[in-house]
Amino acid sequence: MDSAPKTMMMPTAVAFFEDEGLRVRSLMNNTRTVELDLGRILCMQGGDGDGSYARNSEAPASAITLSKPFILLAIRSMKLFPDDPSLRIADLGCATGYNTLAAIDLVVETLRRRYRVECNREPEFEAFFSDLPSNDFNTLFRSLPPANGDEKQRYFAAGVPGSFYHRLFPKRKLHMALSFSALHWLSKIPEEVLDKGSAAWNKGRAWIDGAKKEVVEAYARQSEVDLKAFLKCRREEMVEGGVLFMLMAGRPSSERPENQLGDPDSRAKHPFTSSMDEAWQDLLNEGLIDEERRDTFNIPAYMRSVEEVKAAFEGCEGLEVMGVEYRRLVEHPKEKQEEWVRDPASYGKAKANMVRATLKPIVEAHLGPTLCEELFKRFQNRASADIDMLRKTCFYGVILVSAVKN
Repeated sequence: MDSAPKTMMMPTAVAFFEDEGLRVRSLMNNTRTVELDLGRILCMQGGDGDGSYARNSEAPASAITLSKPFILLAIRSMKLFPDDPSLRIADLGCATGYNTLAAIDLVVETLRRRYRVECNREPEFEAFFSDLPSNDFNTLFRSLPPANGDEKQRYFAAGVPGSFYHRLFPKRKLHMALSFSALHWLSKIPEEVLDKGSAAWNKGRAWIDGAKKEVVEAYARQSEVDLKAFLKCRREEMVEGGVLFMLMAGRPSSERPENQLGDPDSRAKHPFTSSMDEAWQDLLNEGLIDEERRDTFNIPAYMRSVEEVKAAFEGCEGLEVMGVEYRRLVEHPKEKQEEWVRDPASYGKAKANMVRATLKPIVEAHLGPTLCEELFKRFQNRASADIDMLRKTCFYGVILVSAVKN
């Protein structure tokens, strides 16, 4: 997730202030320019409270579980490096919480067993946890298993702050690079989407599912630029024979980009769609925000198809795709859905906390802390009020990719 300034024009009185990731300067024509730096504010909600990512990342955890056979296959087929004293593994877009640690543990222990059997030795392991500087690295590192002086260290951990759309490591550094549930986040909102005079102005929507063609095409172009940049950086950073594994949110190949979520029930129930737009409209109807404040908020996410992923690899020589698949997973088990139908208030709270975990930092930068909380309250009310919606089943699509550096 990279950062680039975006310009939005809004009427205002003469003023100047600076906040985290948000800079506003008054202009002579009584408008103001807002530069939103995603690199400083885009992150999963830190800490370990009710609205934290650490406590609201069940869907990413399910996706990692789904991907486990693909990861194991990639590791079992990868080249070994018997002359290297240590193996270097990076989790790109690591966020915080259990998921990233579980993924690294799986990779390290699987590789350790291979080396023990095939090379009669165990290398040391270096694990790099990388995300934007706004990520809560403190909570992540407090979650690391404590070092035991009587046992061999499982791996040596380090944090690498920065955007994975840029270089993060020296050339030929990494033996394995992983990215779980992160690559659907774009480096920036396309500039034309934030231009009120553009055909791509995304009026009345927080996201692009069901949006007009110009909006979706702008996101698709940005997605293409970002994924190619990601692959070119990893090509430089990985050793020959190294493996790249990616798990990202995706859409079925049969669906056009404006249908990001596949079936109608998933489109209606996804947290970025109906309840989100209704919550923003509630703030507008109550006079708490104006239309421009609503319309200048856009969620920087794009669900690619398998064909779009393959096209990016075709434009990046030096990385050979070993496998790519689209899969989908259910939002929650049937038993949990039945429980929430009986207690819709609990569902609304759980859904709102999930959205807080992924969007609170960027919503707060856009609205400020008070209105941010008001938005999530209205989202919670909307999510719990629609009993028919509660009975629908939402599926999340994911794309799994493994590639080797030639």
